[in-house]
Amino acid sequence: MDDKIIVLYAAGLSVRDIQAHLEDLYGLRVSPDLISRVTDAVLDEVREWQHRALDRMYPIVIFDALRVKIRDADSRMVKNKAVYIALGVTREGEREVLGLWIADNEGAKFWLSVMNELRNRGVQDILIAVVDGLKGFPEAITATFPETMVQTCIVHLIRHSMNFCSWKDRKAVAAHLRPIYQAPTAEEAARQLDTFEEKWGAKYPSIAPAWRRAWAEVTPFYAFSAAIRKIIYTTNAVESLNRVLRKTLKTKGSFPTEEAATKLIFLAIRNFEKGGRAVREWVAARNQLAIMFAGRFDA
Repeated sequence: MDDKIIVLYAAGLSVRDIQAHLEDLYGLRVSPDLISRVTDAVLDEVREWQHRALDRMYPIVIFDALRVKIRDADSRMVKNKAVYIALGVTREGEREVLGLWIADNEGAKFWLSVMNELRNRGVQDILIAVVDGLKGFPEAITATFPETMVQTCIVHLIRHSMNFCSWKDRKAVAAHLRPIYQAPTAEEAARQLDTFEEKWGAKYPSIAPAWRRAWAEVTPFYAFSAAIRKIIYTTNAVESLNRVLRKTLKTKGSFPTEEAATKLIFLAIRNFEKGGRAVREWVAARNQLAIMFAGRFDA
């Protein structure tokens, strides 16, 4: 019975839906209190998972956030809150969600507290941190992990660029951005950015400056091999995780509490990790990382 309730809850079903499902399929009548007690037991597992010891070093950690509607405990109003996710790639090339955190807003100050928590749980080094364009985020990372190479997520930067475009121009603009992030060197990428600005600067004056503002965190990308670029650029690991989370969350209009959101998101993460954790083509990337970060990768 408990396993059935957990599976249904993990699929995003409400208490009422779980009651109806169990009665229709199994002829079981269960009370809302029983369902709540069973799902509340998940919180103990969440606490243990959230405070577990982590590896000493992660070659790559991708930091991301998504928005979830949660009823505020004080005002009782439904608010858009940020769910922070840190997805690590281990030395063996396995994806591991390091933790999840919920806060009112995605901000550099909060990310600093996340970095400190990761440090306190045993992480001493991150080789490459992949982040979105949040102002102050690179400083929050390097304040805790000073040797970390911070890389702006190219996908986020492209999506940000698309926000400035009309629908009819998006395909063309995306095509003209491609030579920038596919350039073999940082110098060629800068030249391609100039070319892009000559073509589109008058019509969309905000795009090229957005890339230039992030340029210090974009250029590390060009030092990487194709194997590492593929992992960082496509961010398949975090994109596939986000698809699982969105699929689970889309049936929920809002959550009554942060604990309710945490339970459901944790169960979705657990199912995601059961589905396969290996990063594709990791051997080639690992060999490159071992050379690029000699003394740190195998420390």
